[in-house]
Amino acid sequence: MKNPKLDKEERDLLNSVEVGEWESVPEVEGEIQRHREYARNTLKKDRRVNIRISSRDLADLQARAVEEGMPYQTLMASVLHKYVSGRLMERPRGDKAVQPT
Repeated sequence: MKNPKLDKEERDLLNSVEVGEWESVPEVEGEIQRHREYARNTLKKDRRVNIRISSRDLADLQARAVEEGMPYQTLMASVLHKYVSGRLMERPRGDKAVQPT
């Protein structure tokens, strides 16, 4: 099926569905509940930590949180979670980027 409004990834996905490469999940309600529990446990905040950071880092963090539309403590927790789970990717930010030597 050709649809000019779809990008390549969307067309590939649609083609995959149309040629029958997808299967229904048995006991879908149980799977949904299991993944909800995973999410709940991942997002559960049951510990408190206190850290000391520079005033400038805190101000920059708060500014970034405003850009992202979230509280700065939530942003800090998200960054830490991504780091420990190996999903934090460093990207250069304009002229502030530090180039490896």
